[in-house]
Amino acid sequence: MEYRQLGRSGLRVSAVAYGNWVTHGNQLDDDAAAACVKAALDAGITTFDTADRYAQGRAEEALGKALSGVRRSSIELCTKVCLPVGPGANDAGLSRKHIIEGCHASLRRLGTDYVDLYQAHRYDDSVPLEETMLAFADLVRQGKVLYVGASEWTAPQLREGLRLAAELRIPFIANQPQYSMVWRV
Repeated sequence: MEYRQLGRSGLRVSAVAYGNWVTHGNQLDDDAAAACVKAALDAGITTFDTADRYAQGRAEEALGKALSGVRRSSIELCTKVCLPVGPGANDAGLSRKHIIEGCHASLRRLGTDYVDLYQAHRYDDSVPLEETMLAFADLVRQGKVLYVGASEWTAPQLREGLRLAAELRIPFIANQPQYSMVWRV
C-alpha cells in the first residue's frame, strides 16, 4: 500500500481509503463488516471514512466494532457532520449545537476518544460560517478532532472556510468532492 500526506498536513493516509456509506449497518451484518475491515487492514488500508448519517449511525457503530482491538494510532478515522440524523430542528446542519453533539455521538459510536478528520458533509447556508468554524476550532483544541475538512463545498465556500481556519489557527486540510464518470460537476 502507498501512503500519502493529506493536503498540506503531516497526516499520512493510505492511498486507498475504506468507506462504508452503503454497506455497514445497512447491507452487511456486523460479522461481514468486520471481515471486510480485516481484509482492508490486511491489504494495508489504514484510512477509514464514514459519516454520522450513514445508516442512521449504524455504519459508525459497525466500523467501531470492527476496529475494536486495532491499535488506534495505526489507523486514521474520518467522519462527517451536517446531514439530518433525526427529526428534530437541531438534528441537521452546521450549527454549533449540532456539530458538538454530532461529534460526541460519533465518538461514542466509533468507540474512540478522537477522530483524525472531521468534515462538514455539506455547506449550510442557514448558519454563519464563523459559528461552524468556531465549533470545529473548539473540538480541535479539546483534542476530539485532529483536522477538519469539507465535503462538496464550492470553491468560494472553501476559500472562506480556509480563511477562517487560518484566522482560528486550525488545520483545514481536506475537501471530499463527489467525483465520478457520470456526475461531472
